[in-house]
Amino acid sequence: MKYAIAIEYDGRAFAGWQIQPDQPTVQIALEGALSRMAGHAVRLHAAGRTDAGVHATRQIAHFETDASRPLTAWVRGVNSFLPPAVAVLWAREVPDSFHARFSAMARHYRYLLLNHPVRPALMAGRVGWTHQALDLEAMREAAQRLLGTHDFSSFRAAECQARTPVKTLHKLDLHADGRMVVLDFSANAFLHHMVRNIMGALLHVAKGNRPPQWMDELLAARDRSIAPPTFMPDGLYLAGVSYPAEFGLPGEPDPRHGMI
Repeated sequence: MKYAIAIEYDGRAFAGWQIQPDQPTVQIALEGALSRMAGHAVRLHAAGRTDAGVHATRQIAHFETDASRPLTAWVRGVNSFLPPAVAVLWAREVPDSFHARFSAMARHYRYLLLNHPVRPALMAGRVGWTHQALDLEAMREAAQRLLGTHDFSSFRAAECQARTPVKTLHKLDLHADGRMVVLDFSANAFLHHMVRNIMGALLHVAKGNRPPQWMDELLAARDRSIAPPTFMPDGLYLAGVSYPAEFGLPGEPDPRHGMI
């Protein structure tokens, strides 16, 4: 049988999603818990790999098992074996044709940016932070210039293993809630560090260092070396993954419900 699960986690507790030697990762924690529940070794496949310090409110993964367990066992039972920083939200049986990564139609990320003169304490590690005043209208205009299908090489990490830098960015919305600036990204797929690199460029514009039209130049250049540094991972959340309706997975929560 094949199951899909939704997972949330606090990325501060892990060295990213993917298994790494001698490092705590989300995949290691989940595979250990699932294996204990199944009674055999379980391999987990995720919709996407998140970096160290990046969080998730709705990561999707799948696994296969011959063990017969109720769905509640793959949720509450597995959670009893997990550390506090990660939890399974739901489990669903899926057909053999389902693949958490290759069946996905779109991924959705949210970035929470605190724009305040003083660094956060209670929200440290959960939000990005900048103390400089931001021109949100310029930032919004710059963001809109990235929509559509482009070669995003200027926003791609050197170690990115994607076969092509061409991706389709469907949405990049920005709104402010007091001192918190919330950015929602949706694309068919993302390159390694793509969202954090876009954040670095958008902030360069918002701080008045470049005009919004500069984003066109970055896209055309296809050169990571001319773009600003990668922004901090703290405020980045994998907020959902979209799949064809035929798989019957629960829909994404309203991205406006709550801060994350």
